[in-house]
Amino acid sequence: MALVFGAIADDLTGGLELAAMLCAQGVACEFVTDAAEPAQAQAIVVARRTRVADPAFARDEFTRIGSWLRDQGARQIFFKYCATFDSTPAGNIGPCADALRAITGGGLTAFCPSFPEAGRRVFQGHLFADDRLISESSKRYDPLTPMTDPDLVRVLQQQTATSVGLIPQQVVRDGLAAMERHCAGLVGRGIGFALADAATPEDLAAIAELTMAWPLMTGNSSVAAYYPALWRRAGLVGEAQKALLPAIAGPGVVLAGSCAEKTLKQLEIFAQSRPVLTIDPGEFSDPKAACAQALDWALPRLAAGPVAIATSAGPEQVAALQERLGRREAAARAETILSLLAQRLREAGVRRFLIAGGETSGAILDGFGITRLTVGAYRAPGISHAVADGAEPLAFCLKSGKLGPDDMFLPMLETMERGDG
Repeated sequence: MALVFGAIADDLTGGLELAAMLCAQGVACEFVTDAAEPAQAQAIVVARRTRVADPAFARDEFTRIGSWLRDQGARQIFFKYCATFDSTPAGNIGPCADALRAITGGGLTAFCPSFPEAGRRVFQGHLFADDRLISESSKRYDPLTPMTDPDLVRVLQQQTATSVGLIPQQVVRDGLAAMERHCAGLVGRGIGFALADAATPEDLAAIAELTMAWPLMTGNSSVAAYYPALWRRAGLVGEAQKALLPAIAGPGVVLAGSCAEKTLKQLEIFAQSRPVLTIDPGEFSDPKAACAQALDWALPRLAAGPVAIATSAGPEQVAALQERLGRREAAARAETILSLLAQRLREAGVRRFLIAGGETSGAILDGFGITRLTVGAYRAPGISHAVADGAEPLAFCLKSGKLGPDDMFLPMLETMERGDG
């Protein structure tokens, strides 16, 4: 079976979303957290925790996994990053894309972070969150990757020596031939990377058609969702298959490490019907003490239904914590607390985990030693789930901090309990 599509995601929530989108289109897709056994499906997503890692480490990881995908015979390698292009001038998108470009033989590579369904659109190279430039949205307060410049051509160019250009909306709207002529012109001028404007699903479909045969493509999962229909038309994959997940009984919890405005709202809605405990990581020099206190709070309440435990906080509280501990230490302490707590909750019988935040998701799955998930079909932004097989199966929803309906927590936990059957 030929490997049609091999993706590397820079965090686990985005990787799960991408795999779920392909499953929803009937493509069998594996989801793993590292390169290991040979791929058994026609698509595979390898999700790593590199979004906020040291750029040299991230580049080395992408070189390693990209080389593995190439050796597996992947027809296309896809670099999945966030729709908000989470990065900084010293960020990882440019270095990781450079590494993959070297592996795949150069040529023009497009960047398409747009996710219209979630209000993320790129126009003339500028990223919008709903009706605001990304730099005027709550993303400017992100504790690790504040987005203060909406010009993605400029943002990417600060991270790479490869020249960066633009595929503007008027060219995208003019169709495939116009885009191919424009891209040939970019290559003629020595440009290796190009941001692609996209404001609508039709724009994404057009960009997917343009790039379907390119050896390297980068973007959010939303553009990749248009590939399966093109693969079938080209005879690269077979008939659609249904991705059905089993029901997972047992207690359920929400563990939230994201400080995104959306997650804070979701916790507020959840608190109207179920208990929520908020932990201040700055109050605990010993993560085990914070874990023990949270466990004592949670266990008596789980018999009555799900609970939520969060290290999430608003911008002012996050800034104060970072001032005391430093940016990375503040984040690492929160991740450690929630990872330890997840392990103790699992030992206590919890079987359903809704985890908010990419770094938090990675820390918890690493703590569990889970390297592979069976993924269900994508439903909507932030709404997809997976199961870890084993003697005691576990259900997961790994939710991006910025995505999902305000009232998603309880319904998602109920979906895990009910399954797809």
